Amino acid sequence: MKMTNRKYELPSSEEVDLARASAAALTKLLQELPDKHRAKINMGNEDLIVPRQAVELLRDILAGMSAGKVINIVPMATELTTQQAADFLNVSRPYLIGLLAQGEISHTLVGTHRRIRFDDLLSYREKMVNNSKAAMDELMQLSQEMGIGY
Repeated sequence: MKMTNRKYELPSSEEVDLARASAAALTKLLQELPDKHRAKINMGNEDLIVPRQAVELLRDILAGMSAGKVINIVPMATELTTQQAADFLNVSRPYLIGLLAQGEISHTLVGTHRRIRFDDLLSYREKMVNNSKAAMDELMQLSQEMGIGY
């Protein structure tokens, strides 16, 4: 699947409100029906049968929209260019290339072009978030030991 560089618009306040109500309703239904493996959705005169995982994903999308976020779905195995990966991590492309060279993030070569799997980017980001949390916890512990308040 190819990622595009399209810019998406933030949801309107009406869409945010609708998404919030829909996400809450889906959350309630999913809790009340934990053993259901599929759902029937009626659109117009058509009934669609969808797997529970799709309903859970829809709930997550609606929850994101209700927070006013732009939502984009990317398959985990999608391969990104170095620029797309840098944009996702919110770092410069040269910095990302340094991470690739150091072996911090797995990548493959397609000819002379580097490709990074989206799931590898997520793993790296999760590792960095965990490292940041651990460092913050250590700083808080040190500040308490030294009597320096935050």
